[in-house]
Amino acid sequence: MSFSNLVSDLAFRDAHDDRSSQISRARSQATARSHTSTAATSVSISGDISSHLHAGYSHPLSRSWQAERQLTKEMLIYPLFITDTPDEETPIPSLPNQHRRGLNRLVPFLKPLVHKGLRSVMLFGVPLHPSAKDALGTAADDPSGPVVQAIRLLRSRFPQLYIVTDSVDRISDVALAYAAAGAHCVAPSDMNDGRVRAIKLKLIEAGIAHRVLLMSYGAKFSGCLYGPFRDAAGSCPSFGDRRCYQLPPGGRGLARRAMQRDIGEGADIIMVKPAGSHLDIIRDAKELASDLPIAAYQSMAFESTEGILRAGAGIVIPY
Repeated sequence: MSFSNLVSDLAFRDAHDDRSSQISRARSQATARSHTSTAATSVSISGDISSHLHAGYSHPLSRSWQAERQLTKEMLIYPLFITDTPDEETPIPSLPNQHRRGLNRLVPFLKPLVHKGLRSVMLFGVPLHPSAKDALGTAADDPSGPVVQAIRLLRSRFPQLYIVTDSVDRISDVALAYAAAGAHCVAPSDMNDGRVRAIKLKLIEAGIAHRVLLMSYGAKFSGCLYGPFRDAAGSCPSFGDRRCYQLPPGGRGLARRAMQRDIGEGADIIMVKPAGSHLDIIRDAKELASDLPIAAYQSMAFESTEGILRAGAGIVIPY
């Protein structure tokens, strides 16, 4: 037998011996595990087997399956503050990393976000010209105004982007103008009695109610959290008290009645604002409007959205 053949034979023999040894050890270990498993099973069966939960969250993927609802890009609506100065891009001190933008700045800003998966935006007009505001809000539905122009621009450049508009004074006329310009959804933010019905009737008369959603701000509570947003939108009150049409923070019964009112008037989506401190109202909304999407307006932190989604919201508008 040559040396090389001997080496090969010895190697084969050693490998065979090792394999036999491994098989023997494996059989012994399997037998031991079997006894242990049988003993553990006996204990489990004698008690409450439903208490064995750990397998459901021992792996990262199985942990993710336990979430009742998970935040997805489709749930987010990004707010945009649009000014009547086309080339403006001004930081908003009270909202870090947010800006007021003119029409010429919108497409460059949105392009990478849409590429990453942004599906929807909400437009807020911020008229800065001294003559832009008057008691009747005539600039709001001006065809040459920033919001109407922005709707047309975004529909042209981002056909798949879903556009929501916030409408205010002379609310039904403004909402109709935004819808006619191409908005997919209109949202009357003052939540006064009869607003939803008035807008719905205008949309029906114009023959566009079948393609324009109506989002209700029915459960909008008064509080101190709106300051940064009003600063961003240039909508700080110059007179009066907006609390007269916003719900008192403890008014759960009023919120339930307001949501029922708006459902009856034809709302397609019910919104709760601010969401983080009113998770019980989101749950009420899901109960009262079980067949409608529920939106939540919230100062954005990822952790806070988990509670909002568990409460029943399926749309999140961060600011």
